[in-house]
Amino acid sequence: MVVVGAGLSGLSATLHLLGAGRQVTVVERGAGPGGRAGRVDVGGFLVDTGPTVLTMPHLIDEALAAVGASLDGRLELRELHPAYRARFADGSRLEVHTAADAMEEEVRRFAGPREAAGYRRLRQWLEQMFRVQMPRFIDTNFDSPRDVLHRDLLALARLGGFGRLDAQVSRFLRDERLRRVFSFQALYAGVSPARALAAYAVIAYMDTVAGVYFPRGGVHAVATALADAAAEAGARLEWDSEVTALERSGDRVRAVITARGQRLACDAVVLTCDLPMAYRLLGRTPRRVPRLRHAPSAVVLHVGTDRTWDDLAHHTLFFGRAWRQTFTEVTRAGRLMTDPSLLVSRPTTHDPALAPPGKHLHSILAPCPNTATGPSAGTWRTLAPRYRDVLVRELERRGLTGLDAAVEHELLFTPADWTDAGMAAGTPFSAAHTLAQTGPFRPRNLVAGIDNAVLAGCGTTPGVGIPPVLISGKLAAARITGPHRRTPRRTGAPPRAAVPRPPAPPRTGTGV
Repeated sequence: MVVVGAGLSGLSATLHLLGAGRQVTVVERGAGPGGRAGRVDVGGFLVDTGPTVLTMPHLIDEALAAVGASLDGRLELRELHPAYRARFADGSRLEVHTAADAMEEEVRRFAGPREAAGYRRLRQWLEQMFRVQMPRFIDTNFDSPRDVLHRDLLALARLGGFGRLDAQVSRFLRDERLRRVFSFQALYAGVSPARALAAYAVIAYMDTVAGVYFPRGGVHAVATALADAAAEAGARLEWDSEVTALERSGDRVRAVITARGQRLACDAVVLTCDLPMAYRLLGRTPRRVPRLRHAPSAVVLHVGTDRTWDDLAHHTLFFGRAWRQTFTEVTRAGRLMTDPSLLVSRPTTHDPALAPPGKHLHSILAPCPNTATGPSAGTWRTLAPRYRDVLVRELERRGLTGLDAAVEHELLFTPADWTDAGMAAGTPFSAAHTLAQTGPFRPRNLVAGIDNAVLAGCGTTPGVGIPPVLISGKLAAARITGPHRRTPRRTGAPPRAAVPRPPAPPRTGTGV
Protein backbone atom coordinates (compact mmCIF):
# COMPACT_ATOMS: atom_id res chain seq x y z
CA MET A 1 0.00 0.00 0.00
CA VAL A 2 1.17 3.53 -0.75
CA VAL A 3 -0.41 6.65 0.74
CA VAL A 4 0.53 9.85 -1.07
CA GLY A 5 0.59 12.74 1.39
CA ALA A 6 1.17 12.86 5.15
CA GLY A 7 -1.48 15.41 5.99
CA LEU A 8 -4.22 14.56 8.47
CA SER A 9 -6.25 12.59 5.93
CA GLY A 10 -3.26 10.58 4.74
CA LEU A 11 -2.14 9.78 8.27
CA SER A 12 -5.67 8.80 9.26
CA ALA A 13 -5.88 6.47 6.25
CA THR A 14 -2.47 5.04 7.10
CA LEU A 15 -3.41 4.20 10.68
CA HIS A 16 -6.69 2.56 9.66
CA LEU A 17 -4.89 0.55 6.97
CA LEU A 18 -2.20 -0.54 9.42
CA GLY A 19 -4.86 -1.58 11.88
CA ALA A 20 -6.36 -3.83 9.21
CA GLY A 21 -3.04 -5.57 8.70
CA ARG A 22 -1.78 -3.77 5.60
CA GLN A 23 1.82 -2.74 5.04
CA VAL A 24 1.91 0.97 4.25
CA THR A 25 4.45 3.37 2.76
CA VAL A 26 3.66 7.06 3.13
CA VAL A 27 5.21 9.39 0.54
CA GLU A 28 5.29 13.08 1.47
CA ARG A 29 6.85 15.92 -0.53
CA GLY A 30 7.46 17.95 2.63
CA ALA A 31 10.20 17.49 5.20
CA GLY A 32 7.76 16.04 7.72
CA PRO A 33 4.10 15.36 8.45
CA GLY A 34 1.25 17.84 8.44
CA GLY A 35 0.36 18.84 4.89
CA ARG A 36 -1.96 21.82 5.27
CA ALA A 37 -1.45 21.51 9.04
CA GLY A 38 2.18 22.50 8.71
CA ARG A 39 4.69 24.25 10.95
CA VAL A 40 7.17 27.04 10.24
CA ASP A 41 9.73 28.53 12.61
CA VAL A 42 9.79 32.30 12.07
CA GLY A 43 12.43 33.86 14.26
CA GLY A 44 11.66 31.48 17.11
CA PHE A 45 7.87 31.81 16.72
CA LEU A 46 6.42 28.37 15.89
CA VAL A 47 3.61 29.04 13.46
CA ASP A 48 0.78 26.64 12.56
CA THR A 49 0.39 27.29 8.84
CA GLY A 50 -3.00 25.58 8.61
CA PRO A 51 -6.07 25.21 10.80
CA THR A 52 -6.05 26.66 14.30
CA VAL A 53 -9.46 25.47 15.55
CA LEU A 54 -9.66 21.84 16.67
CA THR A 55 -12.96 20.08 17.36
CA MET A 56 -14.06 16.43 17.71
CA PRO A 57 -10.74 15.12 19.06
CA HIS A 58 -12.27 11.66 19.54
CA LEU A 59 -11.65 11.22 15.80
CA ILE A 60 -7.91 11.52 16.46
CA ASP A 61 -8.24 8.90 19.18
CA GLU A 62 -10.21 6.69 16.80
CA ALA A 63 -7.38 6.77 14.25
CA LEU A 64 -4.79 6.02 16.93
CA ALA A 65 -6.92 3.20 18.33
CA ALA A 66 -6.75 1.45 14.96
CA VAL A 67 -3.15 0.51 15.82
CA GLY A 68 -3.72 0.02 19.53
CA ALA A 69 -2.51 3.51 20.49
CA SER A 70 -4.33 6.38 22.20
CA LEU A 71 -4.10 10.08 22.92
CA ASP A 72 -2.86 9.41 26.47
CA GLY A 73 0.75 10.47 26.77
CA ARG A 74 0.93 11.28 23.07
CA LEU A 75 -1.00 14.53 22.72
CA GLU A 76 -1.99 16.99 25.44
CA LEU A 77 -5.36 18.59 24.72
CA ARG A 78 -6.97 21.47 26.54
CA GLU A 79 -10.63 22.37 26.13
CA LEU A 80 -10.99 26.12 25.61
CA HIS A 81 -13.24 28.19 27.89
CA PRO A 82 -14.49 30.23 26.18
CA ALA A 83 -14.28 28.48 22.85
CA TYR A 84 -14.43 31.92 21.23
CA ARG A 85 -14.82 35.52 22.25
CA ALA A 86 -17.06 37.45 19.87
CA ARG A 87 -16.60 41.21 19.57
CA PHE A 88 -19.13 43.28 17.65
CA ALA A 89 -18.98 46.65 15.94
CA ASP A 90 -21.36 48.17 18.52
CA GLY A 91 -18.80 47.50 21.25
CA SER A 92 -20.59 44.50 22.78
CA ARG A 93 -18.79 41.28 23.63
CA LEU A 94 -19.97 37.69 23.96
CA GLU A 95 -18.11 34.75 25.50
CA VAL A 96 -18.99 31.67 23.46
CA HIS A 97 -19.07 28.70 25.83
CA THR A 98 -19.73 25.12 24.79
CA ALA A 99 -21.10 24.12 28.22
CA ALA A 100 -24.88 24.54 28.11
CA ASP A 101 -25.39 26.23 31.49
CA ALA A 102 -22.48 28.63 31.07
CA MET A 103 -23.64 29.66 27.61
CA GLU A 104 -27.24 30.10 28.69
CA GLU A 105 -26.12 32.46 31.44
CA GLU A 106 -23.90 34.37 29.02
CA VAL A 107 -26.72 34.75 26.49
CA ARG A 108 -29.02 35.94 29.29
CA ARG A 109 -26.47 38.58 30.28
CA PHE A 110 -25.90 39.57 26.67
CA ALA A 111 -29.44 39.63 25.28
CA GLY A 112 -31.97 38.77 27.98
CA PRO A 113 -34.03 35.78 29.13
CA ARG A 114 -36.00 35.28 25.91
CA GLU A 115 -32.83 34.80 23.91
CA ALA A 116 -31.43 32.51 26.62
CA ALA A 117 -34.47 30.26 26.26
CA GLY A 118 -34.06 30.40 22.48
CA TYR A 119 -30.44 29.32 22.87
CA ARG A 120 -31.52 26.22 24.80
CA ARG A 121 -33.91 25.25 22.01
CA LEU A 122 -31.26 25.98 19.38
CA ARG A 123 -28.76 23.79 21.20
CA GLN A 124 -31.24 20.92 21.29
CA TRP A 125 -31.82 21.34 17.55
CA LEU A 126 -28.08 21.35 16.84
CA GLU A 127 -27.66 18.14 18.83
CA GLN A 128 -30.49 16.49 16.90
CA MET A 129 -29.01 17.60 13.59
CA PHE A 130 -25.66 16.09 14.51
CA ARG A 131 -27.13 12.77 15.68
CA VAL A 132 -29.06 12.38 12.45
CA GLN A 133 -26.26 13.39 10.10
CA MET A 134 -23.05 11.92 11.48
CA PRO A 135 -23.61 8.18 10.89
CA ARG A 136 -25.65 8.40 7.70
CA PHE A 137 -24.45 11.47 5.81
CA ILE A 138 -20.93 12.25 7.08
CA ASP A 139 -19.18 9.14 8.38
CA THR A 140 -20.09 6.98 5.40
CA ASN A 141 -19.03 6.11 1.88
CA PHE A 142 -21.51 6.87 -0.89
CA ASP A 143 -21.71 4.72 -4.00
CA SER A 144 -24.81 6.36 -5.46
CA PRO A 145 -27.19 9.24 -4.74
CA ARG A 146 -29.67 6.50 -3.90
CA ASP A 147 -27.66 5.78 -0.76
CA VAL A 148 -29.24 8.79 0.97
CA LEU A 149 -32.73 7.38 0.50
CA HIS A 150 -33.05 6.28 4.10
CA ARG A 151 -35.39 7.08 6.96
CA ASP A 152 -32.71 9.42 8.36
CA LEU A 153 -33.28 11.58 5.28
CA LEU A 154 -36.87 12.08 6.41
CA ALA A 155 -35.65 12.86 9.91
CA LEU A 156 -33.26 15.46 8.49
CA ALA A 157 -36.09 16.97 6.46
CA ARG A 158 -38.35 17.13 9.53
CA LEU A 159 -35.61 19.00 11.38
CA GLY A 160 -35.48 21.56 8.56
CA GLY A 161 -32.13 20.42 7.21
CA PHE A 162 -33.04 21.35 3.65
CA GLY A 163 -34.02 24.89 4.53
CA ARG A 164 -31.53 27.73 4.80
CA LEU A 165 -29.20 27.94 7.77
CA ASP A 166 -29.84 31.59 8.56
CA ALA A 167 -33.61 31.10 8.49
CA GLN A 168 -33.45 28.07 10.77
CA VAL A 169 -31.21 29.77 13.33
CA SER A 170 -33.57 32.76 13.25
CA ARG A 171 -36.39 30.51 14.47
CA PHE A 172 -34.59 30.32 17.81
CA LEU A 173 -32.74 33.62 18.11
CA ARG A 174 -33.93 37.12 17.31
CA ASP A 175 -30.75 38.98 18.22
CA GLU A 176 -28.82 39.40 14.99
CA ARG A 177 -25.48 39.30 16.80
CA LEU A 178 -26.28 35.90 18.31
CA ARG A 179 -27.41 34.58 14.95
CA ARG A 180 -23.97 35.41 13.56
CA VAL A 181 -22.25 33.33 16.23
CA PHE A 182 -24.26 30.25 15.28
CA SER A 183 -24.15 30.68 11.50
CA PHE A 184 -20.80 32.21 10.49
CA GLN A 185 -19.47 28.64 10.20
CA ALA A 186 -21.22 28.42 6.82
CA LEU A 187 -18.20 30.23 5.39
CA TYR A 188 -16.14 27.13 6.23
CA ALA A 189 -18.42 25.31 3.82
CA GLY A 190 -17.94 27.99 1.18
CA VAL A 191 -21.38 29.60 1.19
CA SER A 192 -23.21 32.35 3.07
CA PRO A 193 -25.63 31.51 5.92
CA ALA A 194 -28.48 32.89 3.82
CA ARG A 195 -27.73 30.34 1.08
CA ALA A 196 -26.23 27.43 3.04
CA LEU A 197 -28.32 24.37 3.72
CA ALA A 198 -29.43 24.20 7.33
CA ALA A 199 -27.80 20.78 7.40
CA TYR A 200 -24.50 22.62 7.77
CA ALA A 201 -25.57 23.57 11.27
CA VAL A 202 -23.56 20.46 12.07
CA ILE A 203 -20.44 22.66 11.85
CA ALA A 204 -21.95 25.05 14.38
CA TYR A 205 -22.59 22.03 16.59
CA MET A 206 -18.90 21.13 16.49
CA ASP A 207 -17.89 24.72 17.25
CA THR A 208 -20.45 25.67 19.90
CA VAL A 209 -21.61 22.42 21.51
CA ALA A 210 -19.06 19.62 21.14
CA GLY A 211 -16.14 21.69 22.38
CA VAL A 212 -13.11 23.51 20.95
CA TYR A 213 -9.68 22.21 21.94
CA PHE A 214 -6.08 23.27 21.74
CA PRO A 215 -3.24 20.72 21.51
CA ARG A 216 -0.02 21.69 23.26
CA GLY A 217 2.45 22.39 20.47
CA GLY A 218 -0.29 23.67 18.17
CA VAL A 219 -2.44 21.84 15.66
CA HIS A 220 0.69 20.59 13.90
CA ALA A 221 1.27 18.45 17.00
CA VAL A 222 -1.76 16.38 15.93
CA ALA A 223 0.00 15.43 12.70
CA THR A 224 3.20 14.62 14.57
CA ALA A 225 1.32 12.37 16.99
CA LEU A 226 -0.39 10.49 14.17
CA ALA A 227 2.85 10.10 12.21
CA ASP A 228 4.73 8.83 15.27
CA ALA A 229 2.02 6.26 15.93
CA ALA A 230 2.10 5.15 12.30
CA ALA A 231 5.88 4.70 12.39
CA GLU A 232 5.66 2.71 15.62
CA ALA A 233 3.02 0.48 14.00
CA GLY A 234 5.31 -0.30 11.09
CA ALA A 235 4.60 2.33 8.45
CA ARG A 236 7.47 3.42 6.22
CA LEU A 237 7.54 7.22 6.06
CA GLU A 238 9.32 8.84 3.10
CA TRP A 239 9.90 12.60 3.55
CA ASP A 240 11.07 15.08 0.87
CA SER A 241 9.71 12.69 -1.72
CA GLU A 242 7.37 14.18 -4.31
CA VAL A 243 5.24 11.87 -6.44
CA THR A 244 5.62 12.68 -10.12
CA ALA A 245 3.82 9.77 -11.79
CA LEU A 246 1.80 6.63 -11.29
CA GLU A 247 2.78 3.51 -13.19
CA ARG A 248 -0.34 1.82 -14.47
CA SER A 249 -1.22 -1.43 -16.13
CA GLY A 250 -4.72 -1.42 -17.52
CA ASP A 251 -7.13 -0.30 -14.84
CA ARG A 252 -4.70 -0.73 -11.93
CA VAL A 253 -1.92 1.38 -10.45
CA ARG A 254 1.16 -0.82 -10.13
CA ALA A 255 3.68 1.63 -8.67
CA VAL A 256 4.24 5.18 -7.47
CA ILE A 257 7.18 7.05 -9.04
CA THR A 258 8.90 9.86 -7.14
CA ALA A 259 11.07 12.77 -8.22
CA ARG A 260 14.06 10.97 -6.72
CA GLY A 261 13.53 8.10 -9.12
CA GLN A 262 12.05 5.69 -6.61
CA ARG A 263 9.61 3.09 -7.83
CA LEU A 264 7.31 2.02 -5.00
CA ALA A 265 5.27 -1.00 -6.03
CA CYS A 266 1.77 -1.07 -4.59
CA ASP A 267 -1.41 -3.12 -4.52
CA ALA A 268 -3.43 0.06 -3.98
CA VAL A 269 -2.81 3.78 -3.58
CA VAL A 270 -4.48 6.50 -1.53
CA LEU A 271 -4.06 10.00 -3.01
CA THR A 272 -4.53 12.92 -0.62
CA CYS A 273 -3.18 15.71 -2.82
CA ASP A 274 -5.53 18.44 -4.08
CA LEU A 275 -8.07 17.13 -6.57
CA PRO A 276 -6.51 18.58 -9.77
CA MET A 277 -3.13 17.05 -8.93
CA ALA A 278 -4.73 13.69 -8.07
CA TYR A 279 -6.60 13.66 -11.37
CA ARG A 280 -3.46 14.60 -13.31
CA LEU A 281 -1.53 11.74 -11.73
CA LEU A 282 -4.36 9.36 -12.55
CA GLY A 283 -4.84 10.69 -16.08
CA ARG A 284 -8.53 11.20 -15.43
CA THR A 285 -10.73 14.26 -15.89
CA PRO A 286 -13.91 14.14 -13.80
CA ARG A 287 -17.19 14.52 -15.63
CA ARG A 288 -19.24 17.10 -13.78
CA VAL A 289 -22.14 19.25 -14.86
CA PRO A 290 -21.94 22.00 -13.69
CA ARG A 291 -18.21 22.50 -13.15
CA LEU A 292 -16.73 22.17 -9.68
CA ARG A 293 -17.19 25.30 -7.61
CA HIS A 294 -14.48 26.17 -5.09
CA ALA A 295 -14.83 27.69 -1.65
CA PRO A 296 -13.61 31.19 -0.86
CA SER A 297 -9.99 31.57 0.15
CA ALA A 298 -8.33 33.42 3.02
CA VAL A 299 -5.50 35.80 3.78
CA VAL A 300 -3.68 34.68 6.92
CA LEU A 301 -1.20 36.94 8.68
CA HIS A 302 0.91 35.40 11.44
CA VAL A 303 2.68 37.93 13.63
CA GLY A 304 5.16 37.42 16.44
CA THR A 305 4.89 40.38 18.77
CA ASP A 306 6.55 41.82 21.84
CA ARG A 307 3.17 42.36 23.53
CA THR A 308 -0.42 41.20 23.50
CA TRP A 309 -3.85 42.59 24.37
CA ASP A 310 -5.96 41.58 27.36
CA ASP A 311 -9.19 41.73 25.36
CA LEU A 312 -8.10 38.75 23.26
CA ALA A 313 -9.12 35.19 24.07
CA HIS A 314 -7.45 32.16 22.49
CA HIS A 315 -9.85 32.63 19.55
CA THR A 316 -11.46 36.05 19.07
CA LEU A 317 -14.03 36.85 16.38
CA PHE A 318 -14.14 40.49 15.29
CA PHE A 319 -17.45 41.04 13.52
CA GLY A 320 -17.90 44.11 11.34
CA ARG A 321 -21.20 45.93 10.95
CA ALA A 322 -21.82 44.43 7.54
CA TRP A 323 -22.96 40.82 7.43
CA ARG A 324 -24.87 39.79 4.33
CA GLN A 325 -22.79 42.27 2.33
CA THR A 326 -19.57 40.61 3.55
CA PHE A 327 -20.68 37.18 2.39
CA THR A 328 -21.84 38.56 -0.94
CA GLU A 329 -18.47 40.19 -1.50
CA VAL A 330 -16.45 37.11 -0.61
CA THR A 331 -18.57 34.31 -2.10
CA ARG A 332 -20.24 35.88 -5.12
CA ALA A 333 -18.95 39.32 -6.12
CA GLY A 334 -15.26 38.42 -5.91
CA ARG A 335 -14.35 41.52 -3.90
CA LEU A 336 -12.35 41.98 -0.72
CA MET A 337 -14.42 42.70 2.39
CA THR A 338 -15.18 46.39 2.76
CA ASP A 339 -16.14 45.86 6.43
CA PRO A 340 -14.06 42.84 7.47
CA SER A 341 -15.02 40.13 9.91
CA LEU A 342 -11.82 38.55 11.20
CA LEU A 343 -10.66 35.65 13.35
CA VAL A 344 -7.64 36.31 15.58
CA SER A 345 -6.07 33.29 17.29
CA ARG A 346 -3.45 33.59 20.02
CA PRO A 347 -1.98 30.11 20.59
CA THR A 348 0.48 31.41 23.17
CA THR A 349 -2.54 31.92 25.45
CA HIS A 350 -2.22 28.24 26.36
CA ASP A 351 1.26 27.37 25.10
CA PRO A 352 3.83 30.15 25.70
CA ALA A 353 6.55 27.82 24.34
CA LEU A 354 5.35 28.60 20.81
CA ALA A 355 7.11 31.97 21.10
CA PRO A 356 10.39 33.17 22.60
CA PRO A 357 10.19 34.07 26.32
CA GLY A 358 8.00 37.09 26.92
CA LYS A 359 6.76 37.17 23.32
CA HIS A 360 3.36 36.37 21.79
CA LEU A 361 2.06 34.76 18.60
CA HIS A 362 -1.11 35.93 16.84
CA SER A 363 -2.73 34.56 13.67
CA ILE A 364 -5.17 36.77 11.79
CA LEU A 365 -7.52 35.14 9.28
CA ALA A 366 -9.45 37.25 6.78
CA PRO A 367 -11.81 35.45 4.36
CA CYS A 368 -11.36 36.55 0.77
CA PRO A 369 -12.50 35.47 -2.71
CA ASN A 370 -10.72 32.62 -4.43
CA THR A 371 -8.79 33.30 -7.63
CA ALA A 372 -11.62 32.02 -9.82
CA THR A 373 -13.94 34.83 -8.71
CA GLY A 374 -11.60 37.48 -7.29
CA PRO A 375 -8.08 38.82 -7.77
CA SER A 376 -5.73 36.47 -9.59
CA ALA A 377 -2.65 34.93 -8.01
CA GLY A 378 -0.55 37.41 -9.98
CA THR A 379 -2.57 40.33 -8.67
CA TRP A 380 -2.14 39.08 -5.11
CA ARG A 381 1.63 39.19 -5.41
CA THR A 382 1.33 42.97 -5.71
CA LEU A 383 -1.72 43.40 -3.50
CA ALA A 384 -0.48 41.33 -0.54
CA PRO A 385 1.60 43.94 1.38
CA ARG A 386 -1.08 46.62 0.95
CA TYR A 387 -3.83 44.31 2.20
CA ARG A 388 -1.64 43.26 5.11
CA ASP A 389 -1.53 46.93 6.16
CA VAL A 390 -5.31 47.24 5.76
CA LEU A 391 -5.88 44.33 8.14
CA VAL A 392 -3.44 45.64 10.75
CA ARG A 393 -4.96 49.13 10.65
CA GLU A 394 -8.45 47.66 10.98
CA LEU A 395 -7.50 45.64 14.06
CA GLU A 396 -5.81 48.67 15.60
CA ARG A 397 -9.04 50.58 15.05
CA ARG A 398 -10.95 47.77 16.79
CA GLY A 399 -8.82 47.87 19.91
CA LEU A 400 -5.46 46.23 19.21
CA THR A 401 -3.69 49.55 19.60
CA GLY A 402 -0.02 49.49 18.64
CA LEU A 403 -0.25 46.17 16.77
CA ASP A 404 1.95 47.24 13.87
CA ALA A 405 4.68 48.60 16.14
CA ALA A 406 4.63 45.40 18.22
CA VAL A 407 5.41 43.09 15.29
CA GLU A 408 8.87 41.55 15.39
CA HIS A 409 8.42 38.73 12.86
CA GLU A 410 5.61 37.92 10.47
CA LEU A 411 4.48 35.48 7.82
CA LEU A 412 1.76 36.26 5.28
CA PHE A 413 -0.25 33.79 3.21
CA THR A 414 -2.55 34.86 0.37
CA PRO A 415 -4.31 33.06 -2.50
CA ALA A 416 -1.05 33.39 -4.43
CA ASP A 417 0.69 31.18 -1.88
CA TRP A 418 -2.12 28.63 -1.90
CA THR A 419 -1.85 28.58 -5.70
CA ASP A 420 1.90 28.03 -5.53
CA ALA A 421 1.22 25.09 -3.20
CA GLY A 422 -0.92 23.50 -5.92
CA MET A 423 -4.34 24.30 -4.47
CA ALA A 424 -7.07 24.85 -7.05
CA ALA A 425 -8.53 28.37 -7.30
CA GLY A 426 -6.01 29.58 -4.73
CA THR A 427 -8.00 28.28 -1.78
CA PRO A 428 -6.99 25.89 1.01
CA PHE A 429 -10.68 25.02 1.50
CA SER A 430 -11.10 23.08 -1.77
CA ALA A 431 -14.57 22.46 -3.21
CA ALA A 432 -17.45 24.45 -1.74
CA HIS A 433 -20.27 22.61 -0.01
CA THR A 434 -23.07 23.62 -2.31
CA LEU A 435 -26.05 21.28 -2.67
CA ALA A 436 -24.54 19.90 -5.88
CA GLN A 437 -21.26 19.20 -4.06
CA THR A 438 -22.56 17.67 -0.85
CA GLY A 439 -22.90 14.07 0.29
CA PRO A 440 -23.22 11.70 -2.67
CA PHE A 441 -22.81 14.63 -5.09
CA ARG A 442 -19.37 15.60 -3.75
CA PRO A 443 -16.39 14.30 -5.76
CA ARG A 444 -16.23 10.62 -4.89
CA ASN A 445 -13.26 8.94 -3.26
CA LEU A 446 -13.32 6.28 -5.98
CA VAL A 447 -12.07 7.16 -9.46
CA ALA A 448 -13.84 5.86 -12.55
CA GLY A 449 -11.66 3.52 -14.60
CA ILE A 450 -9.08 2.87 -11.85
CA ASP A 451 -9.66 -0.20 -9.71
CA ASN A 452 -7.21 0.37 -6.89
CA ALA A 453 -6.92 4.13 -6.37
CA VAL A 454 -8.80 5.99 -3.64
CA LEU A 455 -8.93 9.70 -2.82
CA ALA A 456 -8.87 11.32 0.61
CA GLY A 457 -8.72 14.89 1.89
CA CYS A 458 -10.91 17.96 1.96
CA GLY A 459 -11.87 17.81 -1.73
CA THR A 460 -13.67 14.51 -1.46
CA THR A 461 -16.07 12.84 0.97
CA PRO A 462 -17.11 14.15 3.47
CA GLY A 463 -15.51 17.60 3.12
CA VAL A 464 -13.54 20.48 4.65
CA GLY A 465 -12.26 20.81 8.21
CA ILE A 466 -10.20 18.69 10.59
CA PRO A 467 -13.04 16.31 11.58
CA PRO A 468 -14.19 15.63 7.97
CA VAL A 469 -10.60 15.21 6.80
CA LEU A 470 -9.85 12.64 9.51
CA ILE A 471 -13.04 10.83 8.53
CA SER A 472 -12.06 10.97 4.86
CA GLY A 473 -8.91 9.02 5.66
CA LYS A 474 -10.92 6.36 7.47
CA LEU A 475 -13.40 6.15 4.59
CA ALA A 476 -10.57 5.81 2.08
CA ALA A 477 -9.08 2.95 4.10
CA ALA A 478 -12.49 1.29 4.25
CA ARG A 479 -12.63 1.28 0.45
CA ILE A 480 -9.58 -0.96 0.53
CA THR A 481 -10.10 -3.07 3.64
CA GLY A 482 -13.87 -3.23 3.71
CA PRO A 483 -16.19 -1.33 6.05
CA HIS A 484 -15.94 -3.56 9.10
CA ARG A 485 -13.63 -2.81 11.99
CA ARG A 486 -10.70 -5.19 12.30
CA THR A 487 -8.54 -6.03 15.30
CA PRO A 488 -5.34 -3.95 15.14
CA ARG A 489 -2.47 -5.97 13.77
CA ARG A 490 1.13 -4.86 13.39
CA THR A 491 2.91 -7.84 11.91
CA GLY A 492 2.33 -10.59 9.37
CA ALA A 493 2.11 -10.67 5.62
CA PRO A 494 -0.81 -8.58 4.37
CA PRO A 495 -3.30 -9.95 1.90
CA ARG A 496 -3.35 -8.45 -1.56
CA ALA A 497 -5.16 -5.11 -1.41
CA ALA A 498 -7.99 -4.48 -3.81
CA VAL A 499 -10.54 -1.73 -3.77
CA PRO A 500 -14.07 -3.15 -3.79
CA ARG A 501 -15.90 -1.77 -6.79
CA PRO A 502 -19.58 -1.04 -6.28
CA PRO A 503 -22.15 -1.40 -9.03
CA ALA A 504 -21.99 1.48 -11.46
CA PRO A 505 -24.23 4.32 -10.22
CA PRO A 506 -26.79 5.91 -12.52
CA ARG A 507 -25.33 8.60 -14.77
CA THR A 508 -26.19 11.83 -13.00
CA GLY A 509 -23.44 14.04 -14.37
CA THR A 510 -22.27 14.83 -10.83
CA GLY A 511 -19.94 11.95 -10.07
CA VAL A 512 -16.24 11.70 -10.66
